[in-house]
Amino acid sequence: MSAGPWLVAVDFQRVFGDPSSEWRAPRYAAAAANAVRLAEAFGERAVFTRFVAPQRPTGAWVPYYEQFPWALQPADSPLYELTDEVAPHAERAATVTATTFGKWGPDLRALVGDQPELVVAGVATDCCVISTVLAAADAGASVTVVTDACAGSTDDNHAKALDVMALYAPLVALTTTDEALASAR
Repeated sequence: MSAGPWLVAVDFQRVFGDPSSEWRAPRYAAAAANAVRLAEAFGERAVFTRFVAPQRPTGAWVPYYEQFPWALQPADSPLYELTDEVAPHAERAATVTATTFGKWGPDLRALVGDQPELVVAGVATDCCVISTVLAAADAGASVTVVTDACAGSTDDNHAKALDVMALYAPLVALTTTDEALASAR
C-alpha cells in the first residue's frame, strides 16, 4: 500500500440522487460533480461505497425498514446503483458495499489501511458521511471532509452535520474541492 491520502466517495447512488426518491439529497448533483473531480485526481486511490438494505433486517433496523419498506430491495436493485456520473470512476477503483450507514469497517480498512489519511465526499452528510467520518477518526484515521462534495438530506442538516464534524478537530478537518485538489498537487 503506497503512502498518500485516499478518496472515500460515500454512497453516490440513485436512491440519493433521483429527484423522485424519498431519500433524495437536494444538492446531490453538485456534490457528485465535485466528487468526480476528486476521483479524477485520486485515480486508483479512490474508494466508492454503496449503502444497501439487508436481506433480513434485525435489531433497530426492523423499525427503520418498517418506516421505509420501499427501500427493502436486493443489493443489485437499480435503486442502489451508483449514478451515471460517478459509476465510470468506480469501475476504475474499489467499491465497498455495506448494510450500515457508516462504511468504516473491515472492508474499507482492508483497502486503505488501519490509520490512513482520508478525503471524504458523499451523501447524505447528516447520515452515511458523518457515520463514516466519526468512526474512521475515532479509529485513528486522519479525515478531511470536502464540504462542497457532500450533500445532506436538507441544506440545514448538511450544515449541522458539518458543524458536528468540525468539533472533532484536529482528527477531522473541513475543506472545499478546490482546496483539496490544490493540496493534492
